[in-house]
Amino acid sequence: MDDPDNLNAFWDTLPERTPEDDGWSFEPVTPKLRVVDADYEADAKPDRLVKATPFAWRPTAQIPKRQWLYGKHLLRKFVSLDVAAGGVGKSSLKIGEALAMASGRDLYGKGLPEGALTVWLWNLEDPHDEIERRLHATAQQFNITAEEIGDRLMVDSGRDQPLVMATEGPDGAMIVRPVVDALIEEMIARKIDVLQVDPFISSHAVSENDNNAIDVVAKEWNIVAERTGAAINLVHHVRKQNGDAATADSARGASALIGKARSVLVYNRMTEDEAKQLGIDEAERRFFFRTDNDKANLAPPEGGDWYRMNNVDLENGDSVGVACSWTPPDLFEGMTASHLYRVQKAVSEGEWRENIQSKEWVGIPIASALMLDSGDEKDRKKIARFLKAWLREGALEVVEQEDKQRRPRKFVVVGKWVEL
Repeated sequence: MDDPDNLNAFWDTLPERTPEDDGWSFEPVTPKLRVVDADYEADAKPDRLVKATPFAWRPTAQIPKRQWLYGKHLLRKFVSLDVAAGGVGKSSLKIGEALAMASGRDLYGKGLPEGALTVWLWNLEDPHDEIERRLHATAQQFNITAEEIGDRLMVDSGRDQPLVMATEGPDGAMIVRPVVDALIEEMIARKIDVLQVDPFISSHAVSENDNNAIDVVAKEWNIVAERTGAAINLVHHVRKQNGDAATADSARGASALIGKARSVLVYNRMTEDEAKQLGIDEAERRFFFRTDNDKANLAPPEGGDWYRMNNVDLENGDSVGVACSWTPPDLFEGMTASHLYRVQKAVSEGEWRENIQSKEWVGIPIASALMLDSGDEKDRKKIARFLKAWLREGALEVVEQEDKQRRPRKFVVVGKWVEL
């Protein structure tokens, strides 16, 4: 009976029997066994491990809309990332956003499509007392009451309750399944809409420079988002920038995290040049920062947003910084077509150079037309900004021509005259 063909033939000779034949019953009925060799090709093939699914066309009105929760940054079932250097203001802004979402008040003008949300703020670095100070200072700044928040805000400190969802194992990164399962269970039970984790590096114990390990952790965060229907917002640090502006590529460690995030918000302090252009004193510059979405691949690109850190005094004597929206001053506020016409007329009456170092700098007639002082540092910066804007819009133009010594120089002339 070692021959498979003979063995199969033997099974075929056995009579079919029913439970009633022997006076017993079982459930379920086991199908007849057949022994096959390696070359035998069965009529009924097992299910394929991989198979392509034909696309089913349906009306676009039936496709579920993306469920944006906060602006175009936080989206249900997706992971978003905030990237910044330490001390810029990201943690303060995250607390402000948590209160905005929990209260349903759009404190920063980003949009709350679903209104008030249930938010879990989990700061893995700061002690609970420090988080409490910042929450109270922010609520005080925006006149938010406990009644407005209700039971929609959960707050935890990593010093009291750590969160480590992955660790290193013999074969690489390993998900700590009991922690992740408990996290998902709690988020579903509490009906969490948004989970903020600050910072990302404290949520795992794998090498942040190991692309494979970080890929495993990032994928798991996406699974958490998918299974809970929440938006996961991770806060991350940048590597040393040496004075360069931070971008999504500046994120510390492996790039796999950026690849798995669907939106990456980048924070930068106001630069010296920006402060000069905006008329901000150098001593005040450190209070200002800007955010830009450097990877909005599920939404149209948005312009950046400015914020200012304002100090709020608490009754216990502490002074706490609170992130507040800030709008740069409008360069052309109060400016009319008549002002531009006076500038164009003044420029047209002489030969004026583009070079700000020249004695015939075009800023001189511009200052005269606008009653500014071309010798004053602040006015010179303002004039330079006016000039840049008018050159961009075509009201003024740069041409190359010979000066009085017949040397080629760049001069500024009138472009398209303004209509009065």
